Amino acid sequence: MDMPLCTACISTALILLVSANGAPVLTRTLLGSRYEWSVDGGIKLGDGQALFGSAKTWRGLIASVCVTVGVGLALEMEPLQAGLFAVLAMLGDLSASFCKRRIGKIESSRARGFDTLPESMLPLLVFKGQLGLSGIDIVLTIGLFFLIEEFVSPLLYKWHIRQRPY
Repeated sequence: MDMPLCTACISTALILLVSANGAPVLTRTLLGSRYEWSVDGGIKLGDGQALFGSAKTWRGLIASVCVTVGVGLALEMEPLQAGLFAVLAMLGDLSASFCKRRIGKIESSRARGFDTLPESMLPLLVFKGQLGLSGIDIVLTIGLFFLIEEFVSPLLYKWHIRQRPY
């Protein structure tokens, strides 16, 4: 059975993922530490580690939703859908941070691949039908998003947009 790729669907999904996950980084560059309230409120669990960590902020979540809604509108997507896409990406990001804290990784440490998997997979699976993605489209989109993160992050660090090269 031959399953054609939907390059337009993959492109749309990638644009939404980059918007949702890039908005918090760009907002940090623009605002510095202003309005930086951590999502977990500094809560530490029984293992002594933060729930998510101070790098996960309400400002980043709000920026993600606002930018993704704007991009979604440009892509002729319903604002509620675009906002939900961003929320799901941020929930995936929070879940990765939660898991990294539980296995003893320090805040903002790198977990190659795992950092991008939940934040891309969750919204893609939920919006599979709306975006017209097949299973192979989802796998390719996740792989491309990983590669974008791998190759663009060092450049953003070099240009003083990211705080770390990953």
